[in-house]
Amino acid sequence: MRLPAPLRQAEFRSLWLAGLISDVGDWLLFIGLPVVVYELTGSALGTAFAFLVELAPGIVLAPLAGRLADRCDQRRLLLLVSIGQATALLPLLTVHTRSGLPVLYAVILVEAGLMAVFEPAKNALLPALVPPGELVSANALIGLNQNLGRLVGGPLGGVVLAAGGLRLTTVADGVSYLAAAVLIGRLAARPRPTSAADETGDLPGASGLLAALRDRRTRPSLFVAFTAQIAQGIFVVSFVLFVAERLHRGAAEIGLLRGVQAVGAVAGSLVLTALARRSAPASLTAGAAVAFGLLSFVTWNAPAITTSTGVYVGLFVIVGAPGILLSTGIVSHLQLTSRDRDRGRAFAALGFAGNAGQAIGMLAAGLLTAPLGLMSVLDAQAMIYVVAGIIAWCSMGALPARRWWWPVGDVAGPTR
Repeated sequence: MRLPAPLRQAEFRSLWLAGLISDVGDWLLFIGLPVVVYELTGSALGTAFAFLVELAPGIVLAPLAGRLADRCDQRRLLLLVSIGQATALLPLLTVHTRSGLPVLYAVILVEAGLMAVFEPAKNALLPALVPPGELVSANALIGLNQNLGRLVGGPLGGVVLAAGGLRLTTVADGVSYLAAAVLIGRLAARPRPTSAADETGDLPGASGLLAALRDRRTRPSLFVAFTAQIAQGIFVVSFVLFVAERLHRGAAEIGLLRGVQAVGAVAGSLVLTALARRSAPASLTAGAAVAFGLLSFVTWNAPAITTSTGVYVGLFVIVGAPGILLSTGIVSHLQLTSRDRDRGRAFAALGFAGNAGQAIGMLAAGLLTAPLGLMSVLDAQAMIYVVAGIIAWCSMGALPARRWWWPVGDVAGPTR
């Protein structure tokens, strides 16, 4: 069987393998650290704080991340970040008791900060590794990585933590980052594009994010991501209540239903990789968001008919597919509509918009569930995905379907 077209590109293959190894390591840590926090504190609040700490750097560091991605050799930046991620884990080896909690929280904060720098640089580099017509397929493969990492790293994280505690988890994750660094080191160095900031001497900073939001080419992707992540934030808070109150199930079912979403996402990634050349990013995004919303509405209201766990396993597997199609469409559209010289800032703005939207959704769910009722909030969450699809259909079509494969440097056409 022939490899998908992007994987036949040696440099993309190295970046893809680096991402797969790193994602498995990320899930080792993602599973292990909250468990350790809970074991040390016995507090749900302390565990929740660990997740909040992880969310903050994506918002606070977005201007810096975009500036670095646009002003540095992206390959070298990714290499240094991967080494930094491995090094930043070392203090965890000193954590044995509750007194080590500040160290643990600090490591979570630093790792999240490094990831906030890594993602814009990776997404900005990707169009240089594959032809424009293969971007959707390449991004689908990146999404496949993340979900394979979840499927493998999640269960493996529990096994590693049980077998060797935090020390073994730390070592395993550190090795994954160093292996990823070796693969990234095989990429060729690339001179960064000259930007307007170089000519004026100004640093993009926060103004770079505002410029990405004002740019009519990149704004649609950011707005769709912001809207969709509001829905995701509501889901994060309301999902546990749905399983407990509507399905009358416990922790085991909560973990099962969250985990099986990755199965649908993997299947969706594989299908999209095969059919990518027929998929314009705007249409892909709009269709996936609407499908996500309709499937969510069916899922939230199905307990009126049945609460069988098997039914919901099937529904959550299915809903994983439009989730990965939605994110692939947004990322591909932003890669095609942003200029080479500004792409890092555009993806930093995407991270900012996504984290801000998710925070708003979490806050809204926390404040509105009691006065409005759980079902009202869940139905609103489904409708927000549909709204995101409508926004995508109306605004992202500025990149016509018949020309979506236009070379990245001239995405607006010859009159740019």
